[in-house]
Amino acid sequence: MSGRTNDRASENASANQKLSGPQSSRRLILVSNRGPVEHRTNERGDIEQVCASGGVAAALSALAPGRPITWIAAATGALDRVLATQGELLPLDDGKYVRLIAPPREVYDLFYGTFSNPVLWFVQHAMYDRLEMDDVDAVAVDAWQRGYLPVNQIFAETVIDELERSGSRGRVMLHDYHLYAAPLFIRNRRPDAVLQHFVHIPWPQPDAWRVLRTPIVQSICEGLLANDSVAFQTQAFARNFIDTCRAYLTDCEATADRITHAGRSTRVWANPVSVDIWDLRRQLALPEAEAYRSKLAAPPEMRTIVRVDRLDPSKNVATGFRAFGRLLESHPEWVGKVRFLSFLVPSRTGVAEYRRYKDEVFAAAGEVNARFATPDWQPVAIYYEHNRLQALVAMSLYDVLLVNPLIDGMNLVSKEGPAVNARNGALVLSETTGAFEELRAGAIPVLPHDIAGTAAALDRALRLPAEERRECTRLLREAIVRHDLRRWFRLLLEDLDAMSEDEPQASGPAREALRTG
Repeated sequence: MSGRTNDRASENASANQKLSGPQSSRRLILVSNRGPVEHRTNERGDIEQVCASGGVAAALSALAPGRPITWIAAATGALDRVLATQGELLPLDDGKYVRLIAPPREVYDLFYGTFSNPVLWFVQHAMYDRLEMDDVDAVAVDAWQRGYLPVNQIFAETVIDELERSGSRGRVMLHDYHLYAAPLFIRNRRPDAVLQHFVHIPWPQPDAWRVLRTPIVQSICEGLLANDSVAFQTQAFARNFIDTCRAYLTDCEATADRITHAGRSTRVWANPVSVDIWDLRRQLALPEAEAYRSKLAAPPEMRTIVRVDRLDPSKNVATGFRAFGRLLESHPEWVGKVRFLSFLVPSRTGVAEYRRYKDEVFAAAGEVNARFATPDWQPVAIYYEHNRLQALVAMSLYDVLLVNPLIDGMNLVSKEGPAVNARNGALVLSETTGAFEELRAGAIPVLPHDIAGTAAALDRALRLPAEERRECTRLLREAIVRHDLRRWFRLLLEDLDAMSEDEPQASGPAREALRTG
């Protein structure tokens, strides 16, 4: 996105006119914590927009060409916060606008830096025992009451304001674990609104939620059931959500794909997110990519294992390095003949658990290098930086791609790699990723905690015959093309459009928007 704010007052007046025009009934209100752009001041003093990082924003920002969208998101940088206080619609492209919210910093920190991450993230990724808090229960309750609920209410009030601005029933698409409480706040004020929620991360079985107080879990379920539709990455996660609602809510009736609670019926379904293959290949054709190809090219006869991940404890990076060490120990014929390139993106560096895990990861890589390095060969190389294009180039060059998270809602790296790889490289994939359901036919499976098994899978992948590599690549690409990013988004839109044609569900009196724990 380039600079576009020299006459912001007139642009916003135009935006308001468009929202009240004939397209207002088609306008989609898209809500996520991270927005599609960040605002900065360039060297001339003009405000410019740059594409934001973040998985949800990246997955959504290029979609729905020609469809009017108002995107509601939290401010990130200082300039975003200034713009948020003006309550304006900020123009993007193609009939799209963004509106920013800016909760008080202390409140937002409790919402994002404590309850959403790490508490909710760790619960839903089966890592709750790794939280480094003296009194996890007290911290979680405080962050829920003073952070998560207030910020969700601000999001909801902004949605309601935009619904009233458009003057229509409204379609609202909410995204991810940051916004579980917002749908009920919206529903209590706008019972006619069409609400859909997509959950990008895993939804665990009911027992995993026992670490949180029962009223909080009940409130999370009730918040999601205020939607007309809730979509998950896999059918297993959808079933887990239904089972969780059954376990925690007394007045809940459920079928295989629907929950009825408090007089409302909510569709529960699966729609796995994917990648935009053509955009990935467009990026690899950029002139800047050639320099990375030269930099990362393997010496003659050298094989390459690649991993690309945020440096997050759920990604299981340290175990991958230990498995590579076990491979070199068990099969010394690979010493000096295979390298492991790891592209790790800094993530949530303000969270203690992430800082500790970074130390663990670098120590694990250092142990492999200390044991096996030779004067002219280093087994593990870590690239610790935000560099999307470099990582894409690396994925085009791998002989083996290792994706072994503890659990993942989907894991887009496992789809990006086969989509761009030029060597018919093998994919070693954890069975606990959401992507495994779609990619199992062409992947070599591993269990995330099994170091010996992962080492054996790496050895098998490195020795895979060329014909089998080609067939596995074909199967992987067929699965990815069959359900690509645009189809994922189209199914979400079709779901919203179908619900918009139905009569609004009858609603009882407004419920308490959510228990304080």
